[in-house]
Amino acid sequence: MNQQQFESFTASSLYCEKCKAAMPVRERLLLVLPDREIFDYLCTGCGSSVGRREVTAGDKMMAQAAATQPHRAPVSVRRR
Repeated sequence: MNQQQFESFTASSLYCEKCKAAMPVRERLLLVLPDREIFDYLCTGCGSSVGRREVTAGDKMMAQAAATQPHRAPVSVRRR
């Protein structure tokens, strides 16, 4: 399996202590630094912070390069 598909992972739901359940989350940009960006995950039910994600400059560049790279159709090989 291709590992590139997991390089840019974001959460869609996380466990919230206040709601006592796995809740949908939204991502908010918290801080921009020269070498990384820090995102905060907020519970959509109560608005509390339930997690963080850091994206380094190298990770961001790799994700952008992968997004602009055209997808190739799988090549089928015929054997005689």
